Amino acid sequence: MMTFRLLAAVLAALLPILPAAAMDAELARLARASGTPDIPGLKIVWLAPWGDVANARPWRNIIVHQTEGPAGSARGGAQAQAKNPTRRGVTVWVETDGTVYWAVAENLVPTHGDGANRNDNKYIDNRPTYRQVVRDNSIGVEFAGNYPDVTAGPTEAQVAAWKILVKVLRARYDIPLERVYAHNWIDYKDARYCEGCTLATMARQWGE
Repeated sequence: MMTFRLLAAVLAALLPILPAAAMDAELARLARASGTPDIPGLKIVWLAPWGDVANARPWRNIIVHQTEGPAGSARGGAQAQAKNPTRRGVTVWVETDGTVYWAVAENLVPTHGDGANRNDNKYIDNRPTYRQVVRDNSIGVEFAGNYPDVTAGPTEAQVAAWKILVKVLRARYDIPLERVYAHNWIDYKDARYCEGCTLATMARQWGE
C-alpha cells in the first residue's frame, strides 16, 4: 500500500511537468524548421521566410531594442526593413498587439547597435561585451510603441509574445541565456530610459 501511494504521489507531481516538457520539445522542433512555421502562441507575419538554419548567419547574441514609434509602427518599420535589409534596423519587429514581423533573411545583417561601445559596467559586466556584441554576430528584436513616453514599458501582449519568441530564437541559433542583452547594456543610448532593459531582464529571469 505504501509503495502504491508513493508511486501515485510521484505521478501526481510529474503530471504538471510532462505537458510543459512536451511543449518545449515541440517548440524546439519548430524553431529548427524552414519556411513559415505556425508557432503556437505567436502571430508571425513572414516578410522573409526561414531557410535552412544551417545557412543562417552564426548568430551568437540577441539584442533587445525599443523604438520611439507609436502603436502600429512595427509593421511599417518591418516592411521598410524588408525592402532594404541592411538599413538601420533589425531582423525581427514586435508590435504593441504582440504581432511579430520577421523582416529580414537570416543570412543578412541589418545595421543595428553602435559597436558595443559601453564599458562602464553600469548594468552588466562589459568585459565580454565591449566591442564584441556587434551587429555581425547579434540578431536584433525591436519592440515598437514607447511614444510619446519613452519610459513606457512593453505591453502585456508584447511580453507574452517575447516569452515565446526568445525561446524560439535561442533554440534556433543555440544562443545561451546569458547572451540575451538589452541595447542599453552594451551601448551608450538615450539617457531618458533604459532601452530594452525590462525585456532582457525578463528573459533572464524566466530562465530556461
